[in-house]
Amino acid sequence: MALAVLHSRALAGMDAPEVAVEVHLANGLPSFTIVGLPEAEVKESKDRVRAALQTAQFEFPARRITVNLAPADLPKESGRYDLPIALGILAASGQIPTKHLDRYEIAGELALTGALRGVRGSLAMMLQARESGRAFILPQDSAQEAALVKGASVLPASSLLQVCAHLAGQESLPALEAAIPTRLMAYADLAEVKGQRQAKRVLEIAAAGGHSVLLSGPPGTGKSMLAARLIGLLPEMTEEEALESAALQSLTRDFAAEEWGRRPYRAPHHTASGVALVGGGANPKPGEISLAHHGVLFLDELPEFDRKVLEVLREPLESGHISISRAARQADYPARFQLVAAMNPCPCGYLGHYNGRCRCTPDQLQRYRGRISGPLLDRIDLHVEVPALSEDELLAAAQGEPSAIIRTRVQAARDIQVQRQGCANHALGSDQVESLCQPDEAGRALLRQAISRLDLSARAYQRILRVARTIADLAAAPAINSTHIAEAVQYRRMGL
Repeated sequence: MALAVLHSRALAGMDAPEVAVEVHLANGLPSFTIVGLPEAEVKESKDRVRAALQTAQFEFPARRITVNLAPADLPKESGRYDLPIALGILAASGQIPTKHLDRYEIAGELALTGALRGVRGSLAMMLQARESGRAFILPQDSAQEAALVKGASVLPASSLLQVCAHLAGQESLPALEAAIPTRLMAYADLAEVKGQRQAKRVLEIAAAGGHSVLLSGPPGTGKSMLAARLIGLLPEMTEEEALESAALQSLTRDFAAEEWGRRPYRAPHHTASGVALVGGGANPKPGEISLAHHGVLFLDELPEFDRKVLEVLREPLESGHISISRAARQADYPARFQLVAAMNPCPCGYLGHYNGRCRCTPDQLQRYRGRISGPLLDRIDLHVEVPALSEDELLAAAQGEPSAIIRTRVQAARDIQVQRQGCANHALGSDQVESLCQPDEAGRALLRQAISRLDLSARAYQRILRVARTIADLAAAPAINSTHIAEAVQYRRMGL
């Protein structure tokens, strides 16, 4: 009897628990069995491994082969175990040495030719694998993103033969050096949007404090253009934010190493399901809100989304993460995204338009706006109208500050927030709001009137204070005054 043990990684949400790949050869009728809660992709690895070994001119043992993927209660999915299973068979049959196997963690999908194909989640796996002190052998296509992790030891390989030559001491795999891109990100410029001074001001406030925004206005007024340009106003990502965002993109194969440090911008269609937005499935995958982590989630035509779909956003907007529970497994994903929603003011879209063409009845208007629940609207910090442009504004050249200038002010305000409380204003807890966002006497009196006249909830009250704190930070004001409160209240009562 012969036994070989190799190390690999599974994926369970953002976690990548270690998996021991144990390969045992015994006498008896030839068979090939994989145990340890494998899913269909893992069970199919038997045929890929057999063909790859034979194509690479190795002997496939005509013995009873048992592969155990431990721990047994952790579900195993994808073709990432092809390479360690193949190497385990070769090691257990004495075709490659076993003495150095404990130094490596290994993952990779095998082609029938013996070539290695990339696997998803290599960055997420590397984030935890670096704590083990082992080098990670990965396919060439997956190694570049894994090497972005500081302190990572990544050995890229293009074929099974290359890995075997390395383990046999014949030809070492070169370690991949992390090459973090430093190029300047190209974003659409806010100066390209004609008019809409107030909407641009709201975007600046939203970018500075990380606040959510609802844009309401007739068709063709620039709502989508404004939303697409918010991403260019946001501060540069920290290394930790870039790693978290890239790891989530890696779980769906959407990440490219050259996009490192670029904030994600997700704009799902209004036909998207609740699972598509928050994540899920039998094997829970991240949804749009997690793929937009540390970036922007844009929901155009907000009332056209199914109401049940929109309601799933309520908890993530508050907590910044999503817990997906299924009968067999659970997964937690971060979801600290910045929501930008856009909608028309009425079913025909022309309520309040200067041409007066709207003929929507009050009942139609009420039903249209009723598609968005009050609790969801209560969680959106900034409501702003995006009115139709006049003829003069349309014919005039686009004017306004470039995104680069606004971004400088946004970065300065965000630096103030990080230095003061360690996070952006939108993430302030209730106790921090009470201690850091209290206005002066005039501001307090104005806020009292707003609470009474607008019937504000406790959540809306705190969100107004957070927005006012951001407005004060943009002005480099140490305290919140009545002017800051007035502007914050104004954005709370507009639109709807």
